[in-house]
Amino acid sequence: MIILKSQEEIARIRESNRIVAEILQKLREIIAPGITTIDLDRLAEEQTRSHSAKPAFKGYRGYPATLCTSVNSEVVHGIPSKRELRAGDIISLDFGIFFKGYYGDSAITVPVGTIPDGGARLIRITEESLHEGIQEARAGNRLGDISAAVQEHVESAGFSVVRDFVGHGIGKSLHEDPQIPNYGTRGRGIVLREGMVLAIEPMVNEGTFDVTVSGDGWTVVTRDGKLSAHFEHTVAVRKNGPEILSIVG
Repeated sequence: MIILKSQEEIARIRESNRIVAEILQKLREIIAPGITTIDLDRLAEEQTRSHSAKPAFKGYRGYPATLCTSVNSEVVHGIPSKRELRAGDIISLDFGIFFKGYYGDSAITVPVGTIPDGGARLIRITEESLHEGIQEARAGNRLGDISAAVQEHVESAGFSVVRDFVGHGIGKSLHEDPQIPNYGTRGRGIVLREGMVLAIEPMVNEGTFDVTVSGDGWTVVTRDGKLSAHFEHTVAVRKNGPEILSIVG
């Protein structure tokens, strides 16, 4: 069931997502060679608690951490550890909180120091594809318009979109209907209505879209060992177009 949000509810979701955006910005600023992913996780949890919020992911279906930290060929759900980041790595930070009854959820992919051109291009195309999808999140369009916009941008650049994981609705629950694939056909799927709040999140691979879950039961990796990038925004569907809720200010 798709839950349409009132103006007041969207304001609450915006408040939660702005905290998410602020904390992700702080994490971005400290990423450098030598820092560990558990260092990032600890800071994320400290900052979450300082806002009187709760980590959304910690304990969710048994997930053990506040952040998802996915490095290089890791696609999503990477568990923070004592692993040190190295110059040339790329790292996806997926982060959510629960604040005053509503969830916030966003993700960024960040270079560690200077990275090869191929990794930089993958990050750029993935972020661009997110915004291509967001532009279609307007009342009267269909869900497939979002999915197709992401897929078209990614594949025109020679990359592939992950098909095993999707975006989702969000609000009082972290994952609500509808599911939002990053591939599809324009003009297909449900009609988008004002009041929908969607977490749109392209996961883009340098090589094949095939992925597998590693031995820890959580971390998803590319089957061919090539790089993957991930971006996510929480977006409200409005009459006059989309509103990105997961931004600072």
